[in-house]
Amino acid sequence: MTDFAVLGGLFAVAFVAATILPAQSEAALVALLAAGTHSPSVLVAVASLGNILGAVVNWALGRGAVRFRARRWFPVSPSTLDRATGWYHRWGRWSLLLSWAPIGGDALTVAAGVLREPLWSFVALVSVAKTARYIVLAAVTLGVVG
Repeated sequence: MTDFAVLGGLFAVAFVAATILPAQSEAALVALLAAGTHSPSVLVAVASLGNILGAVVNWALGRGAVRFRARRWFPVSPSTLDRATGWYHRWGRWSLLLSWAPIGGDALTVAAGVLREPLWSFVALVSVAKTARYIVLAAVTLGVVG
């Protein structure tokens, strides 16, 4: 398989994992790290970029589509969005440091859009959270820690 296909596939899985569709970007990253055929730093960068851009899609959905929050296709259930909005009101933009979390993280990114978090601060905090998650995962997978 070509480097473009491998990295493009990782990017796509990480992007989708951060949006409305279920995907396991962590499993893809671990498998590629275990294969040892690509630079770990490149793999972490590609996965991070895809996941961050997927979160930006959620932010945009929250910004523009909040009026549709009760619709079945909306990426987050009304109760989950209400819970995430509560967290967001309580902790503010710093709650985005939990955007990496498998449960509630995506809802926080939608809530940030609903609550009109500026894109620059959204991207900065989500980038730190999601990249740190992949760095820790890579370090554990490669035996650097743990």
